[in-house]
Amino acid sequence: MSHAHPYTTLISASNLLQNAQNPNWVIVDCRHDLMDAAAGKAAYDAGHIPEARFANLDRDLSGAKQAADGSFKGRHPLPEKDALLATLRSWGINDDTQVVAYDAQGGMYAARLWWLLRSIGHNSVAVLDGGLAAWQAAGAGLSAAEPVPASGNISAKPPLTSSVNAHDVLINLTNQRRTIVDARAPDRFRGENETIDPVGGHIPGAKNRFFKDNLQADGRFKPGHQLHEEFGALISEPKTAVMQCGSGVTACHNLLALEIAGLHGAALYPGSWSEWCSDSTRPMAKGA
Repeated sequence: MSHAHPYTTLISASNLLQNAQNPNWVIVDCRHDLMDAAAGKAAYDAGHIPEARFANLDRDLSGAKQAADGSFKGRHPLPEKDALLATLRSWGINDDTQVVAYDAQGGMYAARLWWLLRSIGHNSVAVLDGGLAAWQAAGAGLSAAEPVPASGNISAKPPLTSSVNAHDVLINLTNQRRTIVDARAPDRFRGENETIDPVGGHIPGAKNRFFKDNLQADGRFKPGHQLHEEFGALISEPKTAVMQCGSGVTACHNLLALEIAGLHGAALYPGSWSEWCSDSTRPMAKGA
């Protein structure tokens, strides 16, 4: 693989297998369970793609939940840039490293690492299409061995992403210049069966695009033309679209799908519903 053509959205298991021994590739295991924070590391310890590093969603891919003024920033706020860089360097990632993120949850956690790397200007990052199941289906083995500690030199470059905050979303309720798209399951969007956040419902005017609708039955992403058609029915201009979810994680899955579809420029609302609903003065909606 030449640096002229990095993998920037998805990579197939067969293509990863061909490059797995490349010293300038870093594979990161992002498995997690929102209801059992220890499950991802336990699964990693039991067996992972050889040489893969482990990313903990709460510790490595998120920052402090409280803002300086004491307000709640959501369940998975973005990590501080310096902390993120330190984590990435500890995995041996350099400025020219091809990073591959995977999980066993359809990409819902791997897409968060994909977005975070893009947020510091790193383009050479892809999600393993079909995740760990695709790797094993390709006949590739797992390892329980911890990779040797590494030290990378990745530096921050101009971001390839954009984000908005709660204030931006609040203003949008009046001027409606942006289309807000919520990645949560339809029942949670409607305010039913809420088990994670203290309040059920959604941001008024938001549209619902369940992130799992980006996938085919085999767990791989739908082809770009299909995603383009489906998202095109929701948003007219990606540059004025904002992706959100419960805590800014599965929204990244929709952002990855948009990138695969060739619809570039949508923003992330990192605080998402978990931050939004923490302030009772903000308007909230229920139902479809």
